[in-house]
Amino acid sequence: MILITKWFGVFLCEDTEVRRFKLFEKEPKMVAMKLAAIQRGEILPEERELAVRRMKVADPRLKPLGKPMVFDSSFIKPEKYGLTSDLMQKVMVELGKIRVREPLSEDRSIAQAIRATDDLIEEINLLSERLHEWYGVYFPELADHAVDAEYARLIHEMGDRHVIMEHLGISLESVGTDLVDRDLNVIRGMGGTLYELYRRKETLDAYILEGMNRVAPNLTSLLNPNLAARLISLAGGLQRLAKLPSSTVQLLGAEKALFLHLRSGKNPPKHGVIFQHPWVNRSPFWQRGKVSRSLGGKISIAAKVDAYRGEFIADRLKEQMEKRVAEIREKYPNPPQRQQRPQNRGQNQRHGQGQRYAQGRRR
Repeated sequence: MILITKWFGVFLCEDTEVRRFKLFEKEPKMVAMKLAAIQRGEILPEERELAVRRMKVADPRLKPLGKPMVFDSSFIKPEKYGLTSDLMQKVMVELGKIRVREPLSEDRSIAQAIRATDDLIEEINLLSERLHEWYGVYFPELADHAVDAEYARLIHEMGDRHVIMEHLGISLESVGTDLVDRDLNVIRGMGGTLYELYRRKETLDAYILEGMNRVAPNLTSLLNPNLAARLISLAGGLQRLAKLPSSTVQLLGAEKALFLHLRSGKNPPKHGVIFQHPWVNRSPFWQRGKVSRSLGGKISIAAKVDAYRGEFIADRLKEQMEKRVAEIREKYPNPPQRQQRPQNRGQNQRHGQGQRYAQGRRR
């Protein structure tokens, strides 16, 4: 006996014969609610009602009720039970509405936050470059005494170079030119905008740190909050990241290089965004592939434990990873020797043919 769930009901079959069945209500909203529960991994009351001992199931979701197996249930058609395709269309529309209204999971919110952080970084870099270039005409020496948010704050709140020098306690003769108040006021406004962007980025970083410590503590401790959130964003969620093989995790973020390798035969990438981790970027170039492969495996383990709410094992994973990195550095201390490429075989053949042709002419 095998238990099968279709969009319109639950069926208990033996071979290709339906022994018992229980149809869902013909109200589209009610059916859609049951299908949404199925997609969330829940077991329906109808499925529990038809369950028998020592049966098999056609859906891994029903594993608590029986052993999963692959089964062709195409012989169960809705037309046999008086159901039409119009009803299925209405059910699917209602199902879409239900799933859209569901609250956004926390890991997906964090993925949105890391994308927003990337956008802010791009805006900060552009505006900071413009502010340094414009204000540097007036007071170029400020860049030696203040950076990033502090640079923008001083320009926004004070603006005048003499006031800033007095505030910083420095005394020097600036080589900058003078600006009229109209220009200086515009520059101060730009400084205020940049300073607000820096503050917004700090808020997002704090949000990501707090959320990642709660959603994926193992992944966060193994890597860092931003890198862990970036991997979740690239994978499309923590559950999807947990289901990816470690070889795919290793290359997340290097899709363009991978497709270029598949298309043109160039060298394949060794790592994706995990290059940002010190274990990878501080290793010599000939060791990075091996370190990335090991780190991808540890990330995959940490993601699985976090996705299924396991215990905290990040300390153990970090210890194992550090040991593995030390082994790689000890085993491969020197770069591999490059082998000399043999001469082009076609050129050698043409050269030999040319020599034989010249000898024939001389004869």
